Amino acid sequence: MKIGIIGGGIIGLGIGWQLLRRGAEVTLFEKGTIGQESSYAAAGMLAPYAEVGFEEIELMKLGQESLRLYPKFINELAEDTENVPEIDRCGTMLVGVDRDDTEHLRRLYDFREKLSLTVEMITGTEAREREPLLSPKVVSAVWLPDDAQIDNRALVQCLKEAFTSCGGLLLEQNKVTQIHRSGGAVKGVSTPSSNFQFDKVVLAAGCWSRQVSGIPDKLKPPIRPVKGQIITMQKTPDCELKGIVRSPRFYLVPKEDGTIRLGATSEEKGFDKMPTAGGQKELLEEAWEAVPSIYDLPLIETIAGLRPASRDHAPIIGQTRMKGLYYATGHYRHGILLTPVTVYSIVEEILNDSIAEAVKSFRPGRFSKTGQEA
Repeated sequence: MKIGIIGGGIIGLGIGWQLLRRGAEVTLFEKGTIGQESSYAAAGMLAPYAEVGFEEIELMKLGQESLRLYPKFINELAEDTENVPEIDRCGTMLVGVDRDDTEHLRRLYDFREKLSLTVEMITGTEAREREPLLSPKVVSAVWLPDDAQIDNRALVQCLKEAFTSCGGLLLEQNKVTQIHRSGGAVKGVSTPSSNFQFDKVVLAAGCWSRQVSGIPDKLKPPIRPVKGQIITMQKTPDCELKGIVRSPRFYLVPKEDGTIRLGATSEEKGFDKMPTAGGQKELLEEAWEAVPSIYDLPLIETIAGLRPASRDHAPIIGQTRMKGLYYATGHYRHGILLTPVTVYSIVEEILNDSIAEAVKSFRPGRFSKTGQEA
C-alpha cells in the first residue's frame, strides 16, 4: 500500500513511522523543514487534567487515553532510534496570586473533583513546600500530580530518524499544491515539480490544512491559525523548577536539556508568526510575579508558533467523505499530548478500516450540521 502524508510535524511523522513499521510504503511531504512549526513551538506538556475546560470532558478523555498510550509509543520508538526522551511525570501546579485567582482555582478544583480526578486544593504555603521557587504572592494552588511532560523537540527529531531508518521517503521543501481524486476517491498529490500516485493520503498540515487544492470546499477542514508566543530561558542553580507551574495567563515548563519554556499567548493574528514586545512583556511579568527567580535567567530564544484550531477547538481525526483521504489535524493546544492516540487510531483505520472508540467524537463529519462536512 502506497500512502502519502502531507505535513512533517510530530503527528505526520508519527503516522508515517507507524505505517512503515506495519509494512506500508510511505512518502511524507513537508513544505518547509521537518518539525519546525507548531511541533517546535510547543512546550511539550502532557497535561489533560490541567487543560480540561468545563465543556471539554470528551477531549479530556481523549487526552487521558493518549497519555496512557505514551509509554507504548516511546518504547516502540526506542526500538527504531536512539536517545528517545523520557516522560517526566512531574505534575502540574496551577497557582493563584490574588482573590480572583483563588476563586477561579476553586472552580477548577470543584470541576475536577466532580470528575473524580486526582486533585488537591492547597494554600500558598503548602504550594511553596512542594515548589520552593514560588513567590510569597502565591496565595493558593491546585495540584494535579498525574500530568506529565516530554521534550517535544527531541521527540520530533527521534521520529524523523525513525521514519527514515524504517525506509520512509522524506521530502522537505516540497509543498503539496493539490490532491488528485477520481470518482470521489483520492488518487495522488502534486507538488510544483512532480506528480505522485497514492492509495491513501493523510492530511496532517496543521493550520495550513485548508490551503491544499483539490478538496471540495464543503470537505475542507475548518482550521485557522492561533498565534502563541513562547520564550526559552536557560536554567541556573538559582532557578531549578521541579515541575510545571502555570496560571490562567502563563506556563513555565522546565526541560531536561537545562532550559525553561515560558508561554504562551493566544492571539487571532492570522498567519503572523512575528514575536512582539508586548506579548513577551506580558508573559515575563506574569511569570515573574509567580516565580521571581526567572528575573536573572539568560534568554535563549523568543519565537511564535501557530496552533491549528478547528471550529470547536478539538482535533479532526479520521477518513473524510472522499475515500482514501484522512484528516489528522486541528489539535490546537494539544498536539504533543494527542500524538499517540491520533497516530494509532489513524493507522488502524487506514490498514484495518477500524475506528477507535476514543476518536469517535472527533470525526471529520461532525461539522456537517453547520453546513461544512468533511
